[in-house]
Amino acid sequence: MTRSSPRPARRPLVPEHSPTLADDVRRALGRVLDPEIRKPITELDMVGDVTVDVDGRASVAVKLTIVGCPAADTIERDVRAATLGVAGVSGADIQISVMTREQRNALTERLRGPGGARAMPFGPDSLTRVIAVTSGKGGVGKSTLTANLAVALAASGLRVGIVDADVYGFSIPGILGLTEGGVAQKPTRVGEMILPPVGYGVKVISIGMFVDDNAAVAWRGPMLHRTIQQFLTDVYFGDLDILLLDLPPGTGDVAISVGQLLPHAEVLVVTTPQPAAADVAERSGVVARQTGQRIVGVIENMAGLPQPDGSVLDVFGSGGGAEVARRLSVGQAPDAAVELLASIPLSVGLRTGGDTGVPIVLSDPADPAAAAILAIAAKLASRGRGLAGRRLGVTPA
Repeated sequence: MTRSSPRPARRPLVPEHSPTLADDVRRALGRVLDPEIRKPITELDMVGDVTVDVDGRASVAVKLTIVGCPAADTIERDVRAATLGVAGVSGADIQISVMTREQRNALTERLRGPGGARAMPFGPDSLTRVIAVTSGKGGVGKSTLTANLAVALAASGLRVGIVDADVYGFSIPGILGLTEGGVAQKPTRVGEMILPPVGYGVKVISIGMFVDDNAAVAWRGPMLHRTIQQFLTDVYFGDLDILLLDLPPGTGDVAISVGQLLPHAEVLVVTTPQPAAADVAERSGVVARQTGQRIVGVIENMAGLPQPDGSVLDVFGSGGGAEVARRLSVGQAPDAAVELLASIPLSVGLRTGGDTGVPIVLSDPADPAAAAILAIAAKLASRGRGLAGRRLGVTPA
């Protein structure tokens, strides 16, 4: 009697793909954010079919918003990492395609509301605090302070954006490292919607992103007004806690336009200690107040140069910031008095950080200038925006 050969083991009967595992992958992809829109790619309908075969190999279809999307490599890398991080997945095949025009239109409508209407989202009823940073004269470090304040606020967990409204002297992209070879990074366009580049967690828009080879801008008032208006309507910032505007020095067309478009904005006045700068800084605060804006404080920059022996050399004099705050408080109610928020010492690190595109609040937070800026950011973040005078969208029963 011959002994029969053992039968080969049966392979378990399983489907060609695992719906449960595919669902796990899709849930993991819900934690992947589009770097520009800052929302999960699943909410933006950027994820197509997701399947997992019997060997655990996942196949994921991803739809980019536009051809040549600058965030394509980042999205593909993050999708791959999220997919491979799911227990049971042995490999990942990522198929990249581009949205159709209809899909882009649907995305724009989802982000902006029905019809994708172009509307200014930072009106009086917005939950976003709008803070305009102004100065009487140029060269007081207003843009450097704006950029570092924004980065400090973003590092604290707030959602922050900057409109570089200094059209003639734009410098925010360089200070935040959003340049390459001296040319500012271009924003992404999805239909009529503009997605601002992100530097250190801060969404930024600047006219420098639209000119070629750092070209000079020579525009009259109406063009300046339309540019600021377009930045506030066509650029999709998403849900922001704070929007900072870096205004040009003085009391010209842009300051007036911002006053008309954002009369509810708060204003920070930047000055240096010398009396001549203080005199001009006071005027910028007065103009802001005439348009209905509220002055939330004065920042004195370049307040002194610390010496090795512990003394301070007052290169630009002293007392200018306190004097501006005092003058802007004259005739105001006690609760509307203007505070000197901080005196920021001269700092080589603050200057070099602006040149290299690495804000000092991140690179050297112990620097005295960085510490002063971080303290200002903490004060601003703690105040919040009141609900007085705003519609809450609630109807009494």
